Amino acid sequence: MKIEDVRRTAYSMPLTSPSYPKGPYRFFNREYFIITYRTDPAALQKVVPEPLKVTSDIVKYEFIRMPDSTGFGDYTETGQVIPVEFEGRKGGFVHSMYLDDEAPIAGGRELWGFPKKLAKPSFHVESDTLVAKLNYGSVLCACGTMGYKYEALDHDATLASLKAPNWMIKIIPHVDGTARICELVEYYLEDITLQEAWTGPAALGLYPHAICDVAKLPVLEVVSAVHLKANLTLGMGKVIYDYLKD
Repeated sequence: MKIEDVRRTAYSMPLTSPSYPKGPYRFFNREYFIITYRTDPAALQKVVPEPLKVTSDIVKYEFIRMPDSTGFGDYTETGQVIPVEFEGRKGGFVHSMYLDDEAPIAGGRELWGFPKKLAKPSFHVESDTLVAKLNYGSVLCACGTMGYKYEALDHDATLASLKAPNWMIKIIPHVDGTARICELVEYYLEDITLQEAWTGPAALGLYPHAICDVAKLPVLEVVSAVHLKANLTLGMGKVIYDYLKD
């Protein structure tokens, strides 16, 4: 392979058999189960990086089913998003993500900087209850439940919430182990078609684990829950702060 061929074709590893295709990345019937809860404000201050600002004691614990996505396939994901503010704009800091599919793990980390780890999340309906779990290996680390489709939510307000900006830190190491890239990245969900949105009674349990540490943001009180389904495109990111330069 010629040097110019490497330059022309390289966008992901491995060079000759990338882990994921080029975008855009469209999701059909993407299903969310989000539990909003209060946690220890001091714990939030320890994990949210400047220049983002913590605005409350709230965390959103998300379970997401993605049965049909271009390039990434069929997978389930879960994690924590923390409401924050950046230069007067309110959005969410993506703190943790656990999923069961190699392509979106590789693509998410390499392209945007999503903090993705391999685990075993699940998401299904049991009789009259929506049940979602996170297992890291054989160990249960999170369990959320919600009354199934108890009350419809306002369509426009729910859609607006999906359009807020999101941020995370992209870290790519140098060959000597130091950080070669360390950037604050912003992205949006795009071309959203909200199909349905519901709320109902909910509960959330987070359990200590040495590696899967979602319980470090403990549940003090469940505030609300939402169950929704939408078609959407995961927009590409842009760098808004470079920790190695700014």
